[in-house]
Amino acid sequence: MTQDPAGSLLSLPPPQVPVPALAALVAAHWGLTGTLHPLTSERDQNHRLETDAGSFTLKLANPAEPVALTEFQTAALIHVSAAAPALPVPRVISALDGRNVIPTPDGALRLLGWLPGTPLAHLPRSPALAQAIGTALGQIDAALAGFTHPAADHHLLWDIRNALDLEPLLPALPDALRPRITAFLDHFRDQTAPLLAQLPRQVIHGDFNPHNLLGDPDEPTRLTGILDFGDMTLSHRICDLAVAASYLIAPSEPASLLIPLVIAYHRANPLTPAEVALLPDLITARLATTLTISAWRAARYPENATYILRNAPTSRAGLAALPDPAALATILLNACESPVP
Repeated sequence: MTQDPAGSLLSLPPPQVPVPALAALVAAHWGLTGTLHPLTSERDQNHRLETDAGSFTLKLANPAEPVALTEFQTAALIHVSAAAPALPVPRVISALDGRNVIPTPDGALRLLGWLPGTPLAHLPRSPALAQAIGTALGQIDAALAGFTHPAADHHLLWDIRNALDLEPLLPALPDALRPRITAFLDHFRDQTAPLLAQLPRQVIHGDFNPHNLLGDPDEPTRLTGILDFGDMTLSHRICDLAVAASYLIAPSEPASLLIPLVIAYHRANPLTPAEVALLPDLITARLATTLTISAWRAARYPENATYILRNAPTSRAGLAALPDPAALATILLNACESPVP
């Protein structure tokens, strides 16, 4: 297992290669010319490339990321495209020499197909949309269940199973949040982690958040894009669902979107009762992870704080509204056991 402690990828800013240099690389390796438009990113340098041949996404990985990790993410995209071709994941565009990843001194460079749509973060949430998210995530995890790669088992601070690694970052949290998250991590160490270790593991997407999912504003329950495979790792399958669920806690009716999400995932990729029973704790762990890492990184990079903290308000509201874990687990277990209408 390779290590990614808080002092490596997450502690470094994205690369800052000048646009003319990037354009020259695109022309040399893909034979394409056009206009590059910058896109926001936590760790990488991304651009939309507009050409006469269409639109693409140019991704320059953080130079601290081993090329093997970029190759792992790229191979997973190719695998999902073949195993579940109906899923709207980016298509990998091979370079003129057939390579999918081009190593450079500033990081690994890739070109992906552009996917249209509006981030779900800007569209109304609804039970039907939660169901669409659950179905897509279940299908992706089912497709990835048979995928392996030598670089898959790497340490990622965002991975829920590594929640205890957040402890050194807790001082960055606001005073109002720190005691609750500290107490939860104690619970996670004593109760959650031993049970989680017994659950199924596989390669997962790792970041099914509403900024990484695109929809059609005219048909808001249809997903048009699934982006950002940069947090992929070998983890527990249920952690993938916990990530998605952490962004779908409605403050007035906390379980109203979680139920259709979990049912849809379960129908696409059946869960075990032990997985569902642990899901509320894992949702809390993801909320704690989002709030802790974003607070820590925003303090380090105030110039990028708006982007870094984009999910913090939703996570804070979700943490405040999350029902009692035992009660929520019972609700979700009963929902999964209900017959298909």
